[in-house]
Amino acid sequence: MPFPKRFARFNRGVTNRVIPPLARRMPGFGIVLHKGRRTGRSYRTPVNAFQTPDGYVIALSYGSDSDWVQNVLAADGCALETRGRTVALFDPQIVRQNTHSDVPRFVRGVLRLIATRDFMELRRRGA
Repeated sequence: MPFPKRFARFNRGVTNRVIPPLARRMPGFGIVLHKGRRTGRSYRTPVNAFQTPDGYVIALSYGSDSDWVQNVLAADGCALETRGRTVALFDPQIVRQNTHSDVPRFVRGVLRLIATRDFMELRRRGA
């Protein structure tokens, strides 16, 4: 079971206001830039993102039914700010597995502890 939704509400109101400056630069973190599928409003969501040979994989700590996940799926992509650059991503795919080989071993252990089994794989434009 992913993190409880009340924890997501706390993160949205508190943590997500502090983390973005760090998440744009720190390895294993990023900011997903996406538009609301109903409102068209622009959103910036901090995530755990890891580079793969042809794109990125994002751990879905709150599950695949989160609004930002549904927005990215509906738009067939997003942009990701990570390590000081912005990367255009497309073809989002949700995969369910106990671990993801593109996630560093230490992080896999943490994700297992918090019962994260859903991941979003995205391909990089031009890859």
